[in-house]
Amino acid sequence: MQGPIWALGSMSGTSLDGVDAAMVLTDGHRIHEFGPHAYRPYSEAERTTLRAALGRWHGDPEVAEAAEVVELAHVELLSRFAGAELVGFHGQTLAHDPGGRGTHQAGNGALLAEALGLKTVWDFRSTDVELGGQGAPLAPFFHHACARFIGAAEPLAILNLGGVGNVTWVDPRVPAPETPGALLAFDTGPANAPVNDLMQARRGQMQDEGGALARTGKVDAGVINRFLSLSFFHKIPPKSLDRNDFHALLQQVSHLSDADAAATLTAAAAAAVARGAEHFPTPVNRLLVTGGGRHNAALMDELTRRLTSHVEPVEAAGLNGDMLEAQAFAYLAVRVAGGLPTSAPGTTGVAAAVGGGRISRP
Repeated sequence: MQGPIWALGSMSGTSLDGVDAAMVLTDGHRIHEFGPHAYRPYSEAERTTLRAALGRWHGDPEVAEAAEVVELAHVELLSRFAGAELVGFHGQTLAHDPGGRGTHQAGNGALLAEALGLKTVWDFRSTDVELGGQGAPLAPFFHHACARFIGAAEPLAILNLGGVGNVTWVDPRVPAPETPGALLAFDTGPANAPVNDLMQARRGQMQDEGGALARTGKVDAGVINRFLSLSFFHKIPPKSLDRNDFHALLQQVSHLSDADAAATLTAAAAAAVARGAEHFPTPVNRLLVTGGGRHNAALMDELTRRLTSHVEPVEAAGLNGDMLEAQAFAYLAVRVAGGLPTSAPGTTGVAAAVGGGRISRP
């Protein structure tokens, strides 16, 4: 690919709050500039449709309706942007089973390419899974570019707290993300999803805003200890999760008050990260937090308490934590279009560096 281009990326995360979109000027190697960004929330009716399709596969009931919600919301948001040469469309993850049925993101990129009149890269995860990888997380190659963009001179970690948590250990001194030793990435465990589900079930609210309820509660240490004894935490990374893999955690706090349940689920997310940090190739002095979880003061407090690293939101490094995943898929789309790898053994466990994604033209 000749020189940098403006790419438009989008992300609809497992927390089901809405669609993020952002532009990045990149050649697929280096980030040259960050561009405009926007957010389009899902309505309550749209969230209900998406929630009904969670855990479903192609052809299952509710999937077509969910895909239509995803496609229409993305077209509505992405059509507001001008100047993009390429779109990176992630879709909405409904099910993720890399050792079994594969991975399922609702939304047809070919329809977006037609509607937007732009070449669209989509279905980023399937090739990695087909070749034995976990198919997730995919942002690590972008995190490597970010670490170099901010001028980091030593290893650091970037923690994304969405519905599920994932972390990337980055050594920015290694010039290419696919080079062994550049990256280690894996899902840490549940992040916002259990607390969001708790708040929805008990109070009819989308989330524990700012961690306000959790800060008034008491953590049940017994629940945390049982949680950390689960087999997932003993697996060597890379490893990945589905949003509902820890749904039983809600049963574990069913006897607790709202505040104590929220505090315990919040502490569980932080405890999972601390356990994951034990797998880093070398300790890090700096852990940058992105995703919605960084707005949860109770969660950030728990991370600070449980980790030896300096914990701060990515904004402290000049990055945009609300848009980092959308920006990642803009960057990855350019890599796919240029024939560059998007995952490697250290990020998804795939046998060798591999490029994923399908390309649809209008």
